Amino acid sequence: SITGETVELLEPYLDMEDYNLETAKKVCGNVAGLCSWTQAMAYFYGINKEVLPLKANLALQEGRLAAAQTELDNAQIQLDEKQMELDQVQAMYDTAMKEKQTLLDDAEACRRKMNNATALIEGLGGEKLRWTASSKNFQNQIINLVGNVLLATGFLSYSGPFNQEYRNLLLQLWKKEMDNSKIPYSNDLNLTGMLVDNATVSEWNLQGLPNDDLSIQNGIIVTKASRYPLLIDPQGQGKIWIKNKEKNNGLQVSSSFNIFICVL
Repeated sequence: SITGETVELLEPYLDMEDYNLETAKKVCGNVAGLCSWTQAMAYFYGINKEVLPLKANLALQEGRLAAAQTELDNAQIQLDEKQMELDQVQAMYDTAMKEKQTLLDDAEACRRKMNNATALIEGLGGEKLRWTASSKNFQNQIINLVGNVLLATGFLSYSGPFNQEYRNLLLQLWKKEMDNSKIPYSNDLNLTGMLVDNATVSEWNLQGLPNDDLSIQNGIIVTKASRYPLLIDPQGQGKIWIKNKEKNNGLQVSSSFNIFICVL
């Protein structure tokens, strides 16, 4: 309830030198309290005059702050919701991109397989004629198998003692008898190729066996026939070949009365 007019009326008294608590105590203790109180109220009015606008402004700003904080909270809630939606959409996008990449990889793999299959089909198309001829050749081999085996076993069993000329003659006679008995065989039969492969022949040559047809046939008879072979070997080529061939198999060699004996 203090007003500016009241304070203005008090100022002459407040400016007096003896208007203070110490002087008033000398006159009367109660008056001293009233004196001190009036000074305090005047000082309070001056301070409060400056503080009230600040309080009002503080209340206004606090109201604005509360409103702004409410808006901030609402905005944060909306931001959180939108962020959650964004995370969900981002997850869906990542999944879709991963599926897309998987599909692209599968499509590329299928494209490579298709190209390889096309190239294979085109390549195999050129093999059709050869396969047809090979199939026909296999059928002929099956039909002629009995006669070919018969000629091979006859060669191993009976042609050993003879030279190349008589061996060829024996084959011609056997073929004639087979024709009479209607036993099929291959006219272009190669007994050497049927009974031994080229790798084995090459190994025999490295071991000292000559490379002519008669020597190779003799090697076949020695290794394939069921009976023990007797080698008439004036040049010693057969002896060298056998020694090299059986060197790692514990071969023992003894010579007596010009007879070469091999014991395995």
